[in-house]
Amino acid sequence: MRGVGRCTDSAGAHGDRKGERIVSKSYEDILEASLPNYLKKDIVALEEGRKSNSSVLDCLYCEVQGSINSAYYDNEITKEQAAFLRKKYLFLEA
Repeated sequence: MRGVGRCTDSAGAHGDRKGERIVSKSYEDILEASLPNYLKKDIVALEEGRKSNSSVLDCLYCEVQGSINSAYYDNEITKEQAAFLRKKYLFLEA
């Protein structure tokens, strides 16, 4: 059925049935899209701690590091995702 569901306009941008444009996600967004909830929560806490100059920033950092490791070794994220997250949030190079 033509015209039902997703469509592509002449510029190649995707839209839905109502003709709304959908912004394509960046590669970084894709790497972060399927993170386990506990890891997302720890990342948010770390970012908030950085903004507020938290006195427990070292603990928040370690929580994210441990959550990344746990998610990786439990096969919840890929090696590439783990490396990306370590670089982005912990400033560690692979």
